[in-house]
Amino acid sequence: MESLTLGQYRKMVEEVIDFKRLNGNLPEYTTVDGCRISKQDYIDMIERVNRFFLEMGRNPRSVEIERTEFTKTEKILAQ
Repeated sequence: MESLTLGQYRKMVEEVIDFKRLNGNLPEYTTVDGCRISKQDYIDMIERVNRFFLEMGRNPRSVEIERTEFTKTEKILAQ
């Protein structure tokens, strides 16, 4: 799986937030339809969707799973 639909992405974010509420920290990974997504990758996805929404005024139709060059420097804003 190379990307998530908007519905899959929203469900993933909801599960990550629920985990944080219950445990006090973010999960090391999440799973979407059998695809394991690492913490760094899902944080990158969330940051990219937020930037897209701020710049375009709408949500993307799909979200790529792999990290971008922008965030491969390990400068993760949300931990």
